[in-house]
Amino acid sequence: MTSGNDICRMTAVEIAQRVRDKEISPSEVAEASIARMEALDPELHAYCTPTPDLMRAQARAVEEKIAGGGDAGPLAGVPVGIKDLVVMKDYPTVSGSMAYKDYVSDVDDVVVERLKDAGSLILGKTNVPEFGYSGVGHNPVFETTRNPWNTDMTPGGSSAGSVVSTITGMTPYAIASDGGGSIRIPSCLTGTYGLKASMGRVPLWPGTKDERYPGVSSWESIEHIGPVARTVRDAALMMTVIGSGPDARDRHTLPGPEFDWLKACEGDISGLRVAYSPDWGYAAVDPEVRALVDAAAQAFESDLGCTVEVAHPGFEDPYLWFWGLVALESDLRGLRKMVEEHGHEMTPHLVDFITRPWTAEDLTDAVMGRKTVTNKMAAFMENYDILLTPTLAVPAFPVHMQGPEKIDNRIVEPFKWLAFTFPINMTGQPAASIPAGFTESGLPVGLQIIGRHLDDPTVLRASACFEAARPWDHVKPPILAERGLA
Repeated sequence: MTSGNDICRMTAVEIAQRVRDKEISPSEVAEASIARMEALDPELHAYCTPTPDLMRAQARAVEEKIAGGGDAGPLAGVPVGIKDLVVMKDYPTVSGSMAYKDYVSDVDDVVVERLKDAGSLILGKTNVPEFGYSGVGHNPVFETTRNPWNTDMTPGGSSAGSVVSTITGMTPYAIASDGGGSIRIPSCLTGTYGLKASMGRVPLWPGTKDERYPGVSSWESIEHIGPVARTVRDAALMMTVIGSGPDARDRHTLPGPEFDWLKACEGDISGLRVAYSPDWGYAAVDPEVRALVDAAAQAFESDLGCTVEVAHPGFEDPYLWFWGLVALESDLRGLRKMVEEHGHEMTPHLVDFITRPWTAEDLTDAVMGRKTVTNKMAAFMENYDILLTPTLAVPAFPVHMQGPEKIDNRIVEPFKWLAFTFPINMTGQPAASIPAGFTESGLPVGLQIIGRHLDDPTVLRASACFEAARPWDHVKPPILAERGLA
């Protein structure tokens, strides 16, 4: 008999196959997922809005389809968490804000529609910082999400709850989103795999919005929705559904992929030309992080047969340009109305961002800066198949901070630990964070794999090859063993 712990250890690929083969039932899977959440979430706070009744109803519906000989979908019986910036019809999307504590959408996001149609079982909405405007896991409304490797530390964000659900086996994967690194940041800090596919692969609609505050919505030209998973193939499996082609409601979506997401994980990468930029040429990086990522990058040559060269794309730090793009794609009129009504209970750095006197020159500088970064990167990638960097400049740090102010003995602004992620939102290139090792204190560190424009298959293949050479899924957070769940 398959136990609940056995099910929670399974990959999404394995669950889907066993459900199709009638070796396990969707209801068994649902009960295992719910039990795991109930055992761990009082301490970890991955879920701000659990939906166990919905999950059980979806499991019964999948069982009825299978019993009737119908096609229950490619993700039939596979549990998933939905980030609380992604709307679900008839359920709250609070987005970590007191201003949205009563907001319920009357529509599903495109990715939620696709997951439901594919037979997914939704465990609930996962916790985020307020409106996703930071890379951590605390907000003014819900309990702080904790890192399972050390509960005093942040799991990163903004897809905080999604990665905690995934690494602890509450679900084998979860929906995340990434406007400046929010898939890759928490994946790095929790030892999971996070994939930000090329801009336009996954439709974005409708975003988080409320008619009272129309400024809160998707960052249209820099945001991506994608998977966080424990394995590369699980991320690819989710992409077969959510990245299956365009949606007319998102004018940026691409035609259907000319490749198969799962088959893209196959083959070797011997002979690839690989660039490795350990610091972009300007970023402060924690020495222990740098040593671990150096070793991971070297594995592409020693273990995988690539040619690795240390090189930098050559752009200057685009930090201010990035925030200008965020301002440009936020309706500051609506957000400032929100601050007038709720500013006293909002995250301070978010209030500062909203009320800053942005000028036309700030915004046009951001647009021109993006062009500069994109052109520099395009020219650089003509000589390389993939680019490797650290995912983040630091390992996990204590909760209730926005970031460390000192890295490698350099005083930095609190968001500079994100130096490696947000430039790739500006260019729209595919990128993944993959586990690269652990610090002496047992905290995960991530390697970022960046592909050429629209070359998602090479990112997946490189990820799968590195995973095979340096597997990580057998290493579990200590809290699982402590609770008898490993």
